[in-house]
Amino acid sequence: MDSFHIQSIEETLANLKTSLGGLSREEAVIRLQKSGLNRLPDKDGIRPLSIFIKQLESAFVYILLAAVVLSLLFGHLIDAYVIIAVVVFNILIGFFEEMKAENAIRKLKSFMVPFAKVYRDGELTRRPAEELVPGDVIAVGGGDRVPADARLIEEKNLQAEEASLTGESFPVLKSTKPLKKETPLADQNNMIWMGTAVIGGEGKAVVIATGEETAFGEIASSILEVKEEESHFTKKTRELAFTMGVIAFLGALLTFAIGFFIRHLGFLDIFLFSVASLISGIPEGLPAVLAVVLAVGAFRMAKKKAIIRRLPAVETLGVATVIATDKTGTITENSMMVRRVILPGGEEITVSGSGYNPTGSFLKDAEIILPLRDQKLSRLLRVAAVCNKGEILRVDGRFDIIGDPTEAALLVFAEKAGLKRQALLKETPLVDELVFNEERKYRAVLIEEKGKMIYAAGAFEKIVSLSDLKPQEQGKILYRAESMAAEGMRVLALAYKEANAKSVKLSEKDVKEMRFAGIVGIIDPPRAGVKEAIFKAKRAGLRVIMKTGDHKNTAVAIAKEIGLVPQEADPDKVAVTEDELLELLKFGEEQFEEAVRTVSVFARVTPKMKLRIVKTLQKQGETVAMTGDGVNDAPALRAADIGIAMGVIGTDVARETSKIVLADDNFATIVDAIEEGRIVFKNVRQTSFYLITTNVAENITIVTTLLLALPLPLLPIHLLWLNLISDGIPTVGLALERGGGGELEEAPRSAKEKILSKEIVPYLLSLALLMVLGTVLAFTYYLPQGIDKARTVAFTVMAFFQLWNVFNMRSLTQSIFKIGVFGNKFVVISLLLAVLVQVAVIHVPFFASAFRFEPLGILEWIIIVAITSSALGFGELYKFLKKI
Repeated sequence: MDSFHIQSIEETLANLKTSLGGLSREEAVIRLQKSGLNRLPDKDGIRPLSIFIKQLESAFVYILLAAVVLSLLFGHLIDAYVIIAVVVFNILIGFFEEMKAENAIRKLKSFMVPFAKVYRDGELTRRPAEELVPGDVIAVGGGDRVPADARLIEEKNLQAEEASLTGESFPVLKSTKPLKKETPLADQNNMIWMGTAVIGGEGKAVVIATGEETAFGEIASSILEVKEEESHFTKKTRELAFTMGVIAFLGALLTFAIGFFIRHLGFLDIFLFSVASLISGIPEGLPAVLAVVLAVGAFRMAKKKAIIRRLPAVETLGVATVIATDKTGTITENSMMVRRVILPGGEEITVSGSGYNPTGSFLKDAEIILPLRDQKLSRLLRVAAVCNKGEILRVDGRFDIIGDPTEAALLVFAEKAGLKRQALLKETPLVDELVFNEERKYRAVLIEEKGKMIYAAGAFEKIVSLSDLKPQEQGKILYRAESMAAEGMRVLALAYKEANAKSVKLSEKDVKEMRFAGIVGIIDPPRAGVKEAIFKAKRAGLRVIMKTGDHKNTAVAIAKEIGLVPQEADPDKVAVTEDELLELLKFGEEQFEEAVRTVSVFARVTPKMKLRIVKTLQKQGETVAMTGDGVNDAPALRAADIGIAMGVIGTDVARETSKIVLADDNFATIVDAIEEGRIVFKNVRQTSFYLITTNVAENITIVTTLLLALPLPLLPIHLLWLNLISDGIPTVGLALERGGGGELEEAPRSAKEKILSKEIVPYLLSLALLMVLGTVLAFTYYLPQGIDKARTVAFTVMAFFQLWNVFNMRSLTQSIFKIGVFGNKFVVISLLLAVLVQVAVIHVPFFASAFRFEPLGILEWIIIVAITSSALGFGELYKFLKKI
């Protein structure tokens, strides 16, 4: 896109070969054929069917489908239905995830307008917006949405709200003057952008770009081009499921080989048994169990105001190493307030409060004062209230504003002292006013007050220059104002003077020799709890970086206040602007990458730079959680490992491309969500270990008895029952395990760390062998009493080994007696349910007959419980030795 913002109006019209009266109808048709329709790109189109079919291209899905076929062939209908449900569930998750990019483009298109006011042959006409071409002259006014990127050629008090594009929520006052080449897009106030809203004034502009060539079009292209990587969690669970499936297949194959070729068992009998072993061993329940773990984590996060849009993001949060956060609305409240006041004579007043809530105190030397009893402060407050166009509304318990946020801050400042604008205007009616514009840099009003008075408020340099202050006094005030600006405040000055009692019109020549009323420092204050959240994040080994469209000094001031950087830090050492980053790139990637690696604050950054920063961090091995709210953030949100959109101030496009939405837009919520993400991974790991241990134990038990020339200790129906009850019910309780409280005191684990690590295999295998030993010994001991009795005992021993093992898997590091045997009521309930079902299947005649079980005596039950409790003792010993 050419730099039209640096060109004069005449140069722009000449370069686009157009005029103030616009293009002719014939020329517009010719240009439309060249430029194409004014539409956003949609390169691939929406192909739901192909995206759905793509979900079937998975080795894990193939394994599950094979299990379905085998289950149906041998009459295991319930297993087949369960597996089919799991397959469908996983396919649907993948399908909806891949549709997100297409949905984001649809949301982006909602910013386009159907019709535009355009000049053709010198006449203002209403044409479809998609027919606009470069060189068209359009008209815009308050309430319009801009139909294309355009350079302003006329404007009258034109203001635009560009948060959807730039992410900055303040209205932008427009101008027609040329700007410097290096002016960032957010500051190009002689341009208007497709999809942004005109909130006041009117103007004419010449179209410089349409469709793909617009700023919105570039973002749409970026969304389509950014290939969203498969989540770490999806990769790891697929690997685990595949490994378990292979183990199950090899176990079934080994069972068949030994039974048929070595033991010479009947083909059909050993084949049916091997199939049952395979179905039991295939982790068809694993995806469902893991989905429960993620869903529980998502529910808990939702209670903490973090809404999960894609379940794998729950666990990915647990491996985040960098939080790249916005400043406005996430770190800060996104509401301006007057924090400091300097009165004539140098007295300093501090103002307390939060956001636009009109409650707060005025403090002088740390003592609360009554503002209206101070003559100077009272006058300043009256000027702030009357020289103002803002409005404060209370909606659903929340304070909203109408108009400029800076003026709203002044209005709230006055209301904290008990002065309401409407009441004051009844006492001192408005006669005339001069509205704020880019050239004037102040607002002034003429009112009736014991005659006539002029009030003015605006840029401190301008108001001070129009005041009656002596040069030395001006110097002192400007120094104080610049010091406040260096602290990140927006500084305004206010002034007043008596006017001719007969005046009915106000002009700029009247606004001079004003009496200085004071300066106010306005800031978007940090949210409550953010400083503590930053500390928690750092303690958890997380690096926090702040990216903002604000100026460097403002960003660094906030960063110091929240503890992101040290108070004594040099801004040039801890912060960098996009211009400085681009300068570094001239010397090679190394210096740029070093800045991304070490700097904490990125100021005045554009969407392209945000995306580049995210990709560079990922290249450096970081797992990035990034926040965003505007359309401009969408490509980077999609590229980040965890895109986090703002729920209150965020756009639909940002939410559509994100994995998580913050319902309260609060940074502290991110840290809470990361803590929950770490808990989720522990639950995923411990639930998986439980399933692995039980499946391996069952397989080894079968193979061992075959090798020992013993009868089969379990029938196919027994294996399937164990798979459904002992493996299934307790996993729900494990999925609901809460953290131990120390999750944020550990360093982030590597995103590459597998669920089944090499370190844990010896423990799980030893535990499985203990189960095998106990089951085989019990089976051989009771074999002389009959095969049915022996199988009843073997079945019960294996089941209770597995149930005791649930306590081991609640924590791999802490004793069950430390975290509390009854600490997880869901585990207790699930275990009681599983025990009742196991007892019922043995002692209820109908089930006992179907399973070929014989009743067990009380002494036998006591012996079984005692023997199987060794699994808990083994787990406790492992945890004790691990701490030594």
